[in-house]
Amino acid sequence: MTDHALTVRPVTRDDAGAIALIYNHYVVATVVTFEQEPVSADAMAQRVADVTGFGHPWLVAERDGRVVGYAYAGPWKLRFAYRFSAETTIYLDPDATGAGVGTRLYEALFAELRALGKRAVMAGIALPNPASVALHERFGMRRVATFSEVGFKHDRWIDVGYWQVLL
Repeated sequence: MTDHALTVRPVTRDDAGAIALIYNHYVVATVVTFEQEPVSADAMAQRVADVTGFGHPWLVAERDGRVVGYAYAGPWKLRFAYRFSAETTIYLDPDATGAGVGTRLYEALFAELRALGKRAVMAGIALPNPASVALHERFGMRRVATFSEVGFKHDRWIDVGYWQVLL
């Protein structure tokens, strides 16, 4: 899908460096991921391979030839009974926030999840994060749980909320 030079497409191995660059901003500067150390392009390529090798979608948003965001869905849990459930993840280049990139990525991701026959979709959000909450709720997701002070990063405790939608 294309809109004003924004293209959403399946990930390729060549995207790993750009994805790592986006993700590493959040690793270093925020608490939205609990990872502590930046991730190499090779490590990110392996993560992409793990997700797509499991048959789950990983999409990137590209504007003017540059990756400005990505979203993917992985298994919610590995037990067979969970095969119709998925957990989503989305990250945007900080310069691309508020421009509809997240909405476009999730539109495409949710369409892929429906095509795969997924039923339940969950997302974990480090709190507070009003922009992420708004994006997830735009797609019909509702808060189903909050885990208090389950993460500790940048010298503070962080709550994590879980949002869910049935497709």
